[in-house]
Amino acid sequence: MFGRAPKKSNNTRYYEILGVSNNASQDDLKKAYKKAAIKNHPDKGGDPEKFKELAQAYEVLSDPEKREIYDQYGEDALKEGMGGGAGAHDPFDIFSSFFGGSPFGGGSSRGRRQRRGEDVVHPLKVSLEDLYLGTSKKLSLSRNVICSKCNGKGSKSGASMTCPGCQGSGMKVSIRQLGPSMIQQMQHPCNECKGTGETINDKDRCPQCKGEKVVPEKKVLEVIVEKGMQNGQKITFPGEADEAPETVTGDIVFVLQQKDHPKFKRKGEDLFLEHTLSLTEALCGFQFVITHLDGRQLLIKSNPGEVVKPDSCKAINDEGMPLYQRPFMKGKLYIQFTVEFPDSLSPDQVKALEAILPPKPTSQLSDMELDECEETTLYDVNIEEEMRRKQQQAAQEAYEEDEDMHGGAQRVQCAQQ
Repeated sequence: MFGRAPKKSNNTRYYEILGVSNNASQDDLKKAYKKAAIKNHPDKGGDPEKFKELAQAYEVLSDPEKREIYDQYGEDALKEGMGGGAGAHDPFDIFSSFFGGSPFGGGSSRGRRQRRGEDVVHPLKVSLEDLYLGTSKKLSLSRNVICSKCNGKGSKSGASMTCPGCQGSGMKVSIRQLGPSMIQQMQHPCNECKGTGETINDKDRCPQCKGEKVVPEKKVLEVIVEKGMQNGQKITFPGEADEAPETVTGDIVFVLQQKDHPKFKRKGEDLFLEHTLSLTEALCGFQFVITHLDGRQLLIKSNPGEVVKPDSCKAINDEGMPLYQRPFMKGKLYIQFTVEFPDSLSPDQVKALEAILPPKPTSQLSDMELDECEETTLYDVNIEEEMRRKQQQAAQEAYEEDEDMHGGAQRVQCAQQ
């Protein structure tokens, strides 16, 4: 985060909260915090706000880098550079790190909250046939599990030490001077302990996990894709993500991604299909076969004497997608018809059609009145391309007109001078 460097401050509020001097050692800070925290713990009838302030003060002063920033620039610099980092940790978590729970017997009413591990999300590509028929896919995945040899302790003895680099907080704050009045403050996981807040003696490391507390494991999951599932729908395997000590294991989530189908389009529970008819089929009747998603052959035909108009649509009930968790119910299959007209007709074909088709409307004008009319010429045009060209031309003319106006104003101004 960037900001203007605050003026140096002799802020002593955190030292006063703990009741120590501003040159107190780490041992002095620990003793002062323990004594005051027990006295002010809410389970003993203490003031919750005072308990929270004690945790804030100790969290900052026990971290050498945070303490240095606090001593130089004051509390505001910590809040700006660390997003409210002076109170970022749960005060009950800090208290529990000293006593391992409640020292008053019976356990704390608040308890230590376990953080939740992140979910692992995988896309899963499926065909429209998979969603119509349902399918199962076996997938091999690698994840971390708690080391069985050390039970997630990372050491043979089960002991660990507070990381000296971050004083057990798991985080470090770095500050850079960018200029005479600008600083940049960044919070990042401690490199020495990888954000865990503790370190393990090299000789005491678990031989199986090498002190990492977790080991990789291969696992095969069978993903059941049910009939009627939708594109983007999630299939969740609870608690199958990476394991970590003192962490609630997250989920593995598969997100369905439907691949495009060359023939069918899906919209919810319905299927859509486009089919082109010749002019003869549109006027005289049609019959064709389509292969459905489950391999069945469907015979599609028109009624006797029926004329199909261009861009008309027809539906077949119960031939759409099965409904999710109600697979015996299905949507509709819609067929959009396109009629393909011939490019031209011979004079004989025109005469034959005129003899069969309904007569053309007769003109309301006499031959003399028609002779006075001006003849026109029709030509083919792509209307979308035509409109786009006109818009570009209008924009260009407006730009040139604007340039002329500004140029003219400058010439008038020069003439007046």
